[in-house]
Amino acid sequence: MLDRTNLGSTERVARLVRELLAKRSIDRAVGNDDNLTENGLSSLDIVNLMLGVEGEFAIKIPDREMTPSNFRSIARIDRLVCALLRTGQTVRG
Repeated sequence: MLDRTNLGSTERVARLVRELLAKRSIDRAVGNDDNLTENGLSSLDIVNLMLGVEGEFAIKIPDREMTPSNFRSIARIDRLVCALLRTGQTVRG
């Protein structure tokens, strides 16, 4: 099992993106600023990515932040995650 404690948020988001691409049998490198839909993710994949990000980081993404713009690239997702973590948007279990 992968030890996520040593991975930064960008790497964790990138891993989620790679997993979704792999499920669609897409084997391509995606840079942090590359457009995810142009690289093969569908709108349904983006929804699954939103859910995956929430689970990975134990955060709740507010509805107002669930926009195509915030999920356009790994870098934009990472900025959103960092902002939510800074403001305490974590899910209490």
